[in-house]
Amino acid sequence: MQRVKLGKSELQVPTICLGGNVFGWTVSEADSLRQLDAALEAGLNFIDTADVYSRWAPGHQGGESEAILGKWMATGNKRSNVILATKVGIDMGEGKKGLKPAYIQQAVEDSLRRLQTDYIDLYQAHKDDEETPLEETLATFDKLVEQGKVLHIGASNFSGARLAKALRVSKDNGLVSYICLQPQYNLVEREHFETDLLPVVQEHTLGVIPYYSLAAGFLTGKYRTKEDAEGKVRAVTVKKYLNDWGFQVLNVLDEVAREHHSTPARVALAWLMVQPGVTAPIASATNERHLTDLIEAAKLTLDHASLQKLTAVSAPATASKT
Repeated sequence: MQRVKLGKSELQVPTICLGGNVFGWTVSEADSLRQLDAALEAGLNFIDTADVYSRWAPGHQGGESEAILGKWMATGNKRSNVILATKVGIDMGEGKKGLKPAYIQQAVEDSLRRLQTDYIDLYQAHKDDEETPLEETLATFDKLVEQGKVLHIGASNFSGARLAKALRVSKDNGLVSYICLQPQYNLVEREHFETDLLPVVQEHTLGVIPYYSLAAGFLTGKYRTKEDAEGKVRAVTVKKYLNDWGFQVLNVLDEVAREHHSTPARVALAWLMVQPGVTAPIASATNERHLTDLIEAAKLTLDHASLQKLTAVSAPATASKT
């Protein structure tokens, strides 16, 4: 599997990142462990999770995904073969949220304990915290890197202006700097990244690991009608794509997939992987077929005409999402 550099750092990552949000949520612990074994065997060793996964599920409190990953890595000396990314900042309840120094210091220890490791390859601010001075947050991350608990830091869900400001703060104060961005970006969610974030990413040579790379499953083709989404876990998320514009994107995905003897999911990921700035799309798998799509997507090369068709049909200017 091709490997690429993440930003200016020496952290080398595969072209697909396995999303860990489903571990312990829509994928049982036993199935998660089997999936992780299969992914590692196939070369998918870049895994993204967060401390908050999956607090939203009934009976969960957060940390479930990290705990499963920790259990998996603790067997068979896997840690050295895994590039591990996790995140901090989303509300964990009981006032545990944000990017204040004391909370980051507490949260990283909690993540390290659940992950059963003494270091995190990529520790990301899960979302911006405008109530905390950037200098304080970055100084805390800097200390974690100095201590060896974190190797690199990244940002997620930042605006372009705030990301640029954070990078300036790091430079002006001699602090560790964000090496990558984790934004929402896919064939049907393009405008925010391409207009607000991409210029900053390119100016500072940051890596980009987009989440919702398959638009919560919409780009796999599993939701062809509004009825298909009824009662499903992702129904609220995909609802906005279930219109003439979204279905036209699916039609072109189907067409390109047939031409390449592939699947819509693989094509959608292959398109995303070659977009300016993108390093490694994040995608989750809830069964073996989904995992195969992720593995095979990394091997799929789309011709120029196919890429042009997908780019044209999904252009933000053409989106009539009513």
